[in-house]
Amino acid sequence: MKILKLPKDKLDYFASVVQQFGEVHAPVEQDGKYVFKRLTRWSEARLAYDRTILPPKKYFLPPKEPLLVYRPGEGYVAPAGDVQHRLVLFGVHACDVYALNILDLVFAGKYPDPYYQARRKNIAIIGIDCVPDGKCFCRSMRADFVDHGFDLFFCDIGGHYLTFVGSALGDDMVLATETLFETVSPADIDEYKRRSGAKHEAFQLDVEIRDLPEIFEMEYGSAIWDDLGAQCLSCGSCSAVCPTCYCFDMNDEAVLGSRAGTRSRNWDSCLFSTHALVAGGENFRESRSSRIKFRFYHKQRGFVAEYGRPSCVGCGRCITACPVDIDIVEVLAALRETRHAATH
Repeated sequence: MKILKLPKDKLDYFASVVQQFGEVHAPVEQDGKYVFKRLTRWSEARLAYDRTILPPKKYFLPPKEPLLVYRPGEGYVAPAGDVQHRLVLFGVHACDVYALNILDLVFAGKYPDPYYQARRKNIAIIGIDCVPDGKCFCRSMRADFVDHGFDLFFCDIGGHYLTFVGSALGDDMVLATETLFETVSPADIDEYKRRSGAKHEAFQLDVEIRDLPEIFEMEYGSAIWDDLGAQCLSCGSCSAVCPTCYCFDMNDEAVLGSRAGTRSRNWDSCLFSTHALVAGGENFRESRSSRIKFRFYHKQRGFVAEYGRPSCVGCGRCITACPVDIDIVEVLAALRETRHAATH
């Protein structure tokens, strides 16, 4: 991997040059929070942000996406769509890049999704490091650093950004900006190590994930799930803001008075009361306690069995979004600390 450095006072010029690689989107402030959206001018970008409301997932797996249209005499036709639209996502945190790598496992695995794959190919990722706050626990989930899944990644080392070049496209961006980038010095390396260590120590939340899947198995019947079910509103906010939740539903929307229509997929949530509802009226997860248990199990147990790691990246969005203050860190700690009365 090539490593260079970019002077901070040249960042705006660099951003203007990378527009040739796609429409630039970055975090902007909106009502005191942050969202990824298209920039009309570089001064709108807020790279020193904590987290965006919705993760970059929204660009790769849109909340609502037409998959095909059907018309009499034509059959099924792929919609024009935006999958070939070239974007540059500027300022993606490490945990969100890690989340995209997790989605890659799902949508580029045994059954590749062509819509996701096309967007992944046409959206460039420029990452940037961050400072953890009171809701971050990505260090515990081993997602506070990534070594792939991005084109460029910037790390603050004072007057410069240490820049990791992660792809051929990233190398093209560097070449397109001519002499902006400089060679890294030993002092730069020392400063990177110092700041990396300081960031590691700055985390306020810690989750022990060792043997957590086994604890989930042993606590399948725990009363904790009933308590959470009584508290949960089944609103699905945690799923909507989660960077790795990928459940979707398929719907056919017919044009009234004709045999034409559109088939779309829409974000779904395992917390919705209709998520496990099937034909005939059977609902395999009718209670809220069973649904919230399933969500936690899939993140921390099922995904581990399938892919070797949890699908949670510790971004803290679900903690921020939950209207009844269900805190994943507290839930995991409670499961680990549960004591059972002795039986004879």
